[in-house]
Amino acid sequence: MKLKSSAALAAALLLPLAVHAQNVAVVNGKAVPKSRVDALLKQATRGGQPVTPELQQRARDEVVMREIFVQEAEKRGIAASAAYKEQMELLRQSVLIRELFEDFKKKNPATEAEAKAEYDQFKAAQSGTEYRARHILVESEDEAKKLIAEIKGGAKFEDLAKKHSKDTGSAENGGDLDFAKADNYVPEFSGAMTKLKKGEMTETPVKSQFGFHIIKLDDTREASFPAFDEVKPQLMARVEQMKVQKYQESLKKAAKTNNYQFMAE
Repeated sequence: MKLKSSAALAAALLLPLAVHAQNVAVVNGKAVPKSRVDALLKQATRGGQPVTPELQQRARDEVVMREIFVQEAEKRGIAASAAYKEQMELLRQSVLIRELFEDFKKKNPATEAEAKAEYDQFKAAQSGTEYRARHILVESEDEAKKLIAEIKGGAKFEDLAKKHSKDTGSAENGGDLDFAKADNYVPEFSGAMTKLKKGEMTETPVKSQFGFHIIKLDDTREASFPAFDEVKPQLMARVEQMKVQKYQESLKKAAKTNNYQFMAE
């Protein structure tokens, strides 16, 4: 009997300790469960933040402070206000929507094959020759002809671009447009540029919707592209997002909205 009574006494003493271990603190007599800390830490890890001792302490401080503030808000009757109820409904919707798409992503993960298909598509679009050109953009053909004559007479292309070009973005760099594919430009510009050899300049002004261009070709190169493994994480994320967007569209099309018209995208 004595041994049995001792065991019962030990269990009775240990029970409050076990319960306390599940709580972070007790605020005004109300326990703050450790599960709230775990929920905050889970949110942090979703964003890629590592769980450190400092983060754990900040999470514990946060849940205790929240409990203090919540108790005061409830004491003042804020939970019964219309404003609170409206915000809670919006929050409820936000959480449900977020969890809906998180659940979808878990059940429909992006695959390496899908990422590789995206990679091949991007690579095909980016392959080919890149051109490093400079240009001077002016309003009139006469002004362009005058500048061409000045360059032929010894004036520096870069100096005239800085002084006269309407394209202020490139003018600051002496008209430099950096390396780009020909199809990045309007047809009139790219057509004239691709006919030039390195170091050559257009002999006559090139007219486009923006005005009149004087184009100089500095260099060409074959477009480079990173290896698949280098961009795989970004591609996997892109595929995942594309799947979510497709799922969203399917839900939108299937819903009956009483002739409601969504804003055109």
